[in-house]
Amino acid sequence: MSVGYDGGAPEGDGAAGLALRDLVLAATVRIHHAGAGYAHDEPDGFLGSGFFVAPNWVLTCAHVVHAGEGGEVTVVYRTSPYDDPRAVPARVAAMLPEQTGRLVPGSWPAPDLALVRLREPVGHTCVYLSERPNPHFGGTRVFYAGWTAPRGRLQILDGRLTVQGTISAWSPEEQVRLGQNDLPSGVSGGPVVDPVRGEVVGVLKSRADHGGGGTSIGVERLRTLRLPADGDDVYQSVVHAHDRYHRDRQRDADSPDPTWTDIQGELGARPGRTLSPQQRGELLGLLADLPPPVSTRGLLDLLRSLPDFRVPSLVPAPRGWRDGLGLLYEHARQDGALKLVLEYAMGVLSAARPSTPSTLAAERALWEWVRHAAAGLDSGYRHTLARRRAELLGRAQVTHRHAGDADIPAPEHKPPAPLAPAVLLVVLRRGWEPDHCDWSVSVGGGPDQEPTRLYEGERAPLDGLADQVAAPLAEAFRHADEPGRPATLYAALPHLHLGLPVDDWRLGPDAVPLGAERPVLVRCSDRDQLPEEERHTRSAPWETYDDEDPDAERRDRWRRLRQAQAEVLDCDDGVRRPVPDAAVLRGLAPHAVPVLCRSGDPRFPDDPAALGRVLRAGFGVVLWRRRPGAVCGEFHRGVKTVVDDGDGALFLPDAVHALRRRLGAGDTESYWAHGTALLYDDPHRPLPGTGDLLEAP
Repeated sequence: MSVGYDGGAPEGDGAAGLALRDLVLAATVRIHHAGAGYAHDEPDGFLGSGFFVAPNWVLTCAHVVHAGEGGEVTVVYRTSPYDDPRAVPARVAAMLPEQTGRLVPGSWPAPDLALVRLREPVGHTCVYLSERPNPHFGGTRVFYAGWTAPRGRLQILDGRLTVQGTISAWSPEEQVRLGQNDLPSGVSGGPVVDPVRGEVVGVLKSRADHGGGGTSIGVERLRTLRLPADGDDVYQSVVHAHDRYHRDRQRDADSPDPTWTDIQGELGARPGRTLSPQQRGELLGLLADLPPPVSTRGLLDLLRSLPDFRVPSLVPAPRGWRDGLGLLYEHARQDGALKLVLEYAMGVLSAARPSTPSTLAAERALWEWVRHAAAGLDSGYRHTLARRRAELLGRAQVTHRHAGDADIPAPEHKPPAPLAPAVLLVVLRRGWEPDHCDWSVSVGGGPDQEPTRLYEGERAPLDGLADQVAAPLAEAFRHADEPGRPATLYAALPHLHLGLPVDDWRLGPDAVPLGAERPVLVRCSDRDQLPEEERHTRSAPWETYDDEDPDAERRDRWRRLRQAQAEVLDCDDGVRRPVPDAAVLRGLAPHAVPVLCRSGDPRFPDDPAALGRVLRAGFGVVLWRRRPGAVCGEFHRGVKTVVDDGDGALFLPDAVHALRRRLGAGDTESYWAHGTALLYDDPHRPLPGTGDLLEAP
């Protein structure tokens, strides 16, 4: 064990210490048996503690969740003392050690860690996990938190413990000994925090049989999770989501609440003696935008190549980009610390990875961080960095692209899927009864079939429309579905109600959401009633149109959408901005796919008009989310990956359907897409009534 000090406020003193405590308590959860057969505010079924480490991920002890039925548990959390507790179903995604056999109660071997994945996306805060090699602490005391049930009443508690040494050092069962305080039952799985640096360094494992204190497991033990033969690497998924969360949370200007990075700055922490907490958080977020290292060996080779740096012998070895960065902190010379970090970042840029639009954009962003961080260094070194960046671009055969303004390469296109049958739900707003509508359900298919109207209704309340059309839609799907090939549902909605959550509707109490069952695409049923703002203004530099043909612009944009690029219109690094007027929107690139991040935010009533301006400007493909979250970085990243790295806008219906299916299956990596809607309004296939046929893409 190593105890050092690289700057920071006295442990727990002042407002920063109190704010750190609030952040820790807000992220600490309790874990119960699965099911709702008991009240979650009662101690019956209470298993232990845990804490949020990334959006929708909880870290706890394996022995806490081992008692769950089939890996299913319930996580109960609240984000402030004033919030009511909320219970969320969850499932154990990974445990260490993986094979334990039959155990005597209380004898679970180290590392005794488990990652728990929530089965539905929720809003919450996350702790900051240390990226340093363990065990390194900023002082001799740590802070802990957890839940317990004294006298049959559940309550959260916190306190301080002293660091007294290690058990089984240099082995997979290494633990940190903690003392000078009593640990009640139930706190196992809670966070252990370095109060000097303001970061979580471990997980409470056990309490002492005699006397006070207990043991904790370092968070770096998560690196020993088994590499998957196929599928996602859980460790990389969690730490990348963690680092993006804290980067995006720091960028978010909508919340006045202090962040972990803010508090670390107030504590005076200096990661690696050279980076501020803000610089460190931004850098880790940029590294998390890139694919992880191909192997631990490759990462170690990169570290060994750094000038004047000796790689220490560590168990476990670094596994991700953040682990390599943390390794630099304790072993860098004071006078070369910044250059060492910059050399590491340049090594990351030179690593082999697939060349996609999203990775190219992430590499450009990381290079801009390096360039900005090196601004205070000598000009000779800055020139060397720029030359190395140019060489990297040359080796990638992209020297014609400017590092800050690259043209996106056109993806290879696969042949589109054959036309599939489709069902059309048309909703028309009643002028004198804006909270009611008329509706119809039609079914149509092949090139020789006119859409057939099966059902229609009048004066249906909008808030009860899902129930009214459930049976008609079920019958229409029976007409149109084929084995393994569900019909696409087009929901043609009034422009003021394009946010109706049709993809969330269910046709029965046990049915899955429609969006997980089949492609659900939005169309506009009243384009003739869109706002008249700037209707005849033409400012697109790449084409002009005849005002007598209002759909010419739509058709031309649609034709150019094989090469698509997402364009977020209403959000800039977490700061809401107004959607531009129609004249500016018409000037966007022909392959742009508008994305609205803040649509549906009740604080901004202009949303329906904003979406109407986008449609008026000639766009037939638009993505937006109906449930804006506190942190929008994951939505931006996810949408850009789906659109920019995909096979063009013509394939977005299948891509969004696949996302909704994964979302329904509890795939945490897809939670960013919760509440995402896709407008897909092909001008070549007008709605029935104009003599054109209804066909799926």
